Amino acid sequence: MARTPVLAAGGIVLRRESPPRIAVVRLRKRNEWVLPKGKLDDGETPRAAAEREVLEETGHAVDVHEFLGTLVYESGGRSKVVHYWRMDAGGRPVRELMSDIREVDWLPLEQALERLSRSYERTFLENVGPIALQSAALAERERRARLRAVAAERRKSRLAAQAPAAEGTPVVDTPMVAQAPEAAEAVEVVHPPMVEEAPVATESPADAEAPVVAHGPETPVTASQESAADAGDGIESEQAAGPAAPATSPSFAPEIAPIGAAVQPILRKNLLDRVRDWLRRAA
Repeated sequence: MARTPVLAAGGIVLRRESPPRIAVVRLRKRNEWVLPKGKLDDGETPRAAAEREVLEETGHAVDVHEFLGTLVYESGGRSKVVHYWRMDAGGRPVRELMSDIREVDWLPLEQALERLSRSYERTFLENVGPIALQSAALAERERRARLRAVAAERRKSRLAAQAPAAEGTPVVDTPMVAQAPEAAEAVEVVHPPMVEEAPVATESPADAEAPVVAHGPETPVTASQESAADAGDGIESEQAAGPAAPATSPSFAPEIAPIGAAVQPILRKNLLDRVRDWLRRAA
């Protein structure tokens, strides 16, 4: 009758160093170097048993990650089935080693393979060790990316918190210094509109001659008529002057007045000369 296999669980325990190091433990009774593992207690799950056994044999609290595989071998006439998980150990041990373990050592993968005493464990670690290292490296990159994201979010939050204070700060304007305009552009000379002056009337040679007055046929003039004519000079002069000239606009008054004054004496003189000449010829 076949005997029931013994169930056990353990871990490929890594410590974050460069290069990463793997835990191997030395048994007290047999003086062998093996991977940390142990039997399951009643009602205990393989994963929980693996975490407990690693803590007891290495003294380190661990974070349990992905499942790596199962190792089956014969021990004491019975089959032993051991499940392994990848684990990350903390920086320092948190408890004393259990009595069955003499010491623990942390070695790179190649040296750990050389240190292991049992061939089947060396074969198992040779297969799952590189997988555990790759998974650890990938997890480390993801962890650092998360840390960077958290740091960036914190910086963003700090900047957002400082933004209202920056917006509330009063802005002091620097007074502007007025610059004097250039001389060529500063002064603009505005000339008043030119007012055309009325032309001043001047006497031309044609104005010196009085207009010729046409008379009817000549008739004899008696002395009484001549005296009447002489007496009528004053009346004629007054009539020639006529009533007051109608009012004209101020702009044309200076032009009309001199012309009227120049024409009236000439008309009177020419008329008297003609009368005297006619009387001399008649005598």
